[in-house]
Amino acid sequence: MSSYAYDYSDLNTAALELTADHEELKTNLRRFAMENLRPASIELDKMKPEDVIKEGSLFWQNMRKMHELGYHTLFVPEAYGGIGLDPVSIHIFMEELAYASVGFAVAAGVDCFPSFMANLTVSDHPELEHSIIRPFVNDVECRNTACWAITEPAHGSDILMAGTPYFHNPNISHQVVGKKVGKDYIINGQKSAWVSCGPTASKAALFFGVDPNQGMAGGVIAIVDLMQKGVSRGKPLDKIGQRELPQGEIYFDDAVVPEDYVLCDAEAYEEMSSLILGVANAGMATYALGGARAAFEETLTYSRERIQGGRPLCDHQAVQYKLANMFIGVEAARQMSRSVMNFNLTCFPPRTEYSIASKVFCTKTAFDVVNDGVQIHGGYGLSKEYFIEKLFRDIRACMIEDGSNDSLTIAIANHILFGDTPY
Repeated sequence: MSSYAYDYSDLNTAALELTADHEELKTNLRRFAMENLRPASIELDKMKPEDVIKEGSLFWQNMRKMHELGYHTLFVPEAYGGIGLDPVSIHIFMEELAYASVGFAVAAGVDCFPSFMANLTVSDHPELEHSIIRPFVNDVECRNTACWAITEPAHGSDILMAGTPYFHNPNISHQVVGKKVGKDYIINGQKSAWVSCGPTASKAALFFGVDPNQGMAGGVIAIVDLMQKGVSRGKPLDKIGQRELPQGEIYFDDAVVPEDYVLCDAEAYEEMSSLILGVANAGMATYALGGARAAFEETLTYSRERIQGGRPLCDHQAVQYKLANMFIGVEAARQMSRSVMNFNLTCFPPRTEYSIASKVFCTKTAFDVVNDGVQIHGGYGLSKEYFIEKLFRDIRACMIEDGSNDSLTIAIANHILFGDTPY
C-alpha cells in the first residue's frame, strides 16, 4: 500500500462552499447511485440491446426506483410537484448519477424533457399542467416515460445549429414533417437511432418541420404520444458505450399531434431550439464530469494497489504526473460546468454559447482523463474486468451526443463573430 493517503472524495467540492442541504443531497444521491445504478449499468453493458429494454429488466427496475424517489422530476418546479432543485443542486444531481452511470444519468435527463419544456410554455398553454406535467410527476410506476426526439438519419448536429446561417438554408430541411389539418398536426417521417430512450418512452418532445423554405428554422416543437397507432420503432441500437441507455429509431406514419400539445410554432422555433440546446449541453458537460471523476478515482485506487518495479504505481513520478493532470482536468470541468449551469438556469434567455463551450470542453477533458486512466491501468485497462474499460467507451460517446464537438465548436465561432457575445 502506498504511503500517500490523499482522499480525493472528501475534497471534490473544495472549490465551492456547499450548504448542508447540498451536502445531504450529494451524500444521498451517491449512495443510491452506487448501490443501484453502478452495478445495474455493468450488468446491462453485457446484454443485447433487445434484452435491456425488456419489461422487468434492470433498466426498468432502476428507472422505476428513480420515479419512486421523484428523481424524474429534476427540471419540474416545486409548484407543479417537482423536487424543485436550485441550479447547484441540479449540477450535483447530474454529476452524482453520472459518476455511477453516464447512461442512466442521460436517461433520467431526457425522461424529464417534455415536462420541462411544457413548463417553459405553461403560461401560454395552462392545460399542459394537467395533461402533461402532473401525470408525469405523479407517475411512480414508471409508465409515463419520455424522450427528446430531434436527431434524424440525414441530420445530426446540423439540426442543432440555431443562430447560424446553415439553420436557414432551404436546402437543409427536416425529415420528420407535420401538416396542419384542422386543429391538429399530422406527422410523417423518421427520427434516427440516436434518440435516447426512444425504444422505451411513451411520450416525446418532438422537433419537426412545417416550412422547408425556412430550412431547419421552419420547425415546430410538440409533445407527441408515442403509444398511438401511427408510431412504430426500430430495433434498439447496438453501440460501444452507454449500453444501459436504450437508443433507437422512431417512425411516424400519419401520427397525430393535437394543437394543445404544440409548445411553439415556427416563429419561436429557433429561439426555443437554442434554449433547449443550452440546457442539454450544460447537462452533457456535467455527465462527462461525473464520468471523468469516476475514471480518476478508479485510476487513483488502482495506482495505489498495483505494484510495478517493486513499488506501487503511484510512487512512480511519471504516473504521478498523469494523476495530477487528471485531477486538474476534473476540477476544471467541475468549475466550468457548474458555473455555466448556474448562470444559464438563472438568466433568461440563456447564453447558449457558454453551455456549448462547457459541453465541448468538459467532454474533451473527460476523454483525456479516462484515456490517461486506461494508460495507467496498462493491459488491464483494455479488459472488461476493470470498470475503466467501460468508462472509456461511455465517455467517448459524450463527444458526439447532443451535437458533435466539431460542429458545436463552429456554432461557438458563429456566436463570437456574428452574434452578441461580448468579444
